[in-house]
Amino acid sequence: MEDGKLSRLPMIAITVLRIFVGWHFLYEGIAKLTSSSWSAAGYLKQARGPFAELFKWLAGQPNLLANADLITMWGLTVVGVLLILGLFTRLASIGAMGFLLMFYFATPPFVGYFYSIPSEGSYLLVNKNLVELSALVVILVTGSGRFAGLDRILHALFARRPRLIAAAGSPTR
Repeated sequence: MEDGKLSRLPMIAITVLRIFVGWHFLYEGIAKLTSSSWSAAGYLKQARGPFAELFKWLAGQPNLLANADLITMWGLTVVGVLLILGLFTRLASIGAMGFLLMFYFATPPFVGYFYSIPSEGSYLLVNKNLVELSALVVILVTGSGRFAGLDRILHALFARRPRLIAAAGSPTR
């Protein structure tokens, strides 16, 4: 590692991680979009933890629930596409982390909490949502979209802009 930059091999690994996490979000979004009966209501009604009452209240508000369903379905899909493409990677990572934090706090893996919808492993405080959130922190701080993604092209375009202005004789600010 030179000048605070990761070498090629770790960046390749992080890029693959970004694509896999993006695929997971894209898959979950499309699965919800293509299911005519999907709603977050069941998930919200079984909420436990510090925000349980808020989530249960949301499940009982038809208009808000419809908006939450749309935001979830399309949000997961868009975040997935952006992560796969490496486009607006940091923004997509923050959005994905927001979803995962909500999922984590709706159904936290704490001892003594039982849910009607089975979950994939719960290890006291850690579950798959927290693991994936940790992966997104790595993706966020390393900027893997600039290594291999459309962010690289955007970065190059915006990095050249001040030089183009200076070449035209205009003052740069």
